[in-house]
Amino acid sequence: MTGFGQSMRGRSVFVTGAYGMLGAWLVRALLERGAHVTVLRRDQVRASMLRLDGLEDQCAVVQGDLVAEGVVERAIGEYECDTVFHLAAQTIVGTANRSPVSTFEANIKGTWVLMEACRLQGVERVIVAASDKAYGPHETLPYQEHFALQPKFPYDVSKAATDLIARSYWHTYGVPTAVTRLANIYGGGDLNRSRLLPEAIAAVLRGRAPVIRSDGSPERDFLYVEDAANAYLAICDQLDADADRPDEPLQARGHAFNAGGDRPHSVKSVIDAVVRVSGVDLQPDIRGKGTPSGEIDRQYVDSTKLREQTGWAPLVGLDEGIERTISWYREHPDAIAT
Repeated sequence: MTGFGQSMRGRSVFVTGAYGMLGAWLVRALLERGAHVTVLRRDQVRASMLRLDGLEDQCAVVQGDLVAEGVVERAIGEYECDTVFHLAAQTIVGTANRSPVSTFEANIKGTWVLMEACRLQGVERVIVAASDKAYGPHETLPYQEHFALQPKFPYDVSKAATDLIARSYWHTYGVPTAVTRLANIYGGGDLNRSRLLPEAIAAVLRGRAPVIRSDGSPERDFLYVEDAANAYLAICDQLDADADRPDEPLQARGHAFNAGGDRPHSVKSVIDAVVRVSGVDLQPDIRGKGTPSGEIDRQYVDSTKLREQTGWAPLVGLDEGIERTISWYREHPDAIAT
């Protein structure tokens, strides 16, 4: 356990998106640090790391939809939450391209509903998940926080809107808010087989060739999920530091923070790593050409700002992260049973 988030002991924390991979790992980290955690559950999910690893039983669970009137404000008010982590979103690029309206409803309306509840309830610190996709295509890489947000596709646009809406609540209403722009997160507990690594790992564990739906050349920045959870805790600590030093320039309130794994990897090199770490003798099944429609061919972020302000750095390299991820799925075979 790292030193980040030690001040969470005894705090009442509300987490949206807790039934997703990153949300579950963040809940685990918060519980380990002695926080009282309340989570929002929209659906009775068949499987989730939050349930599979017994974390749900340690939380207060509020049943309801993020965008339903009064649900979030009631939860924050009744459980007296002083800290909010907003991770709930429709996160699949392909789904966003097929269903933009529902994506905008979840990601954009969901953000203003959440932020308005935090404003009305006087929440002391709010950390909101945007995405590196919010930057859109840039000729200059890596992305830095001062770059313009110029997204083109529905998912990317929804996360840029999330980013801007959340930070507007600091600049206009004084809600202490920071935003994350994280790279592609991977790790145990990701049950969405439309994403690259869960499907590739499911394939190799069953002796199938992992499928690549591009030509393998697109490059992405990959961040192991525990490093991502620590980034959230580091930013939360920085929000507290702003409150403790009111006469100094603000370091977190109203700011966005990148966090990534330091360098991009091609899709094919990531799949090759899965095959290598798993010890199977398989070749990937390459079925695409170039970059899939609606996606950017090359993305990675500069994490210097977060490093310099908080001391955070990714601790788990790609091979080690893939090894840990494969181990989680081997321990939870039902998670990839189909």
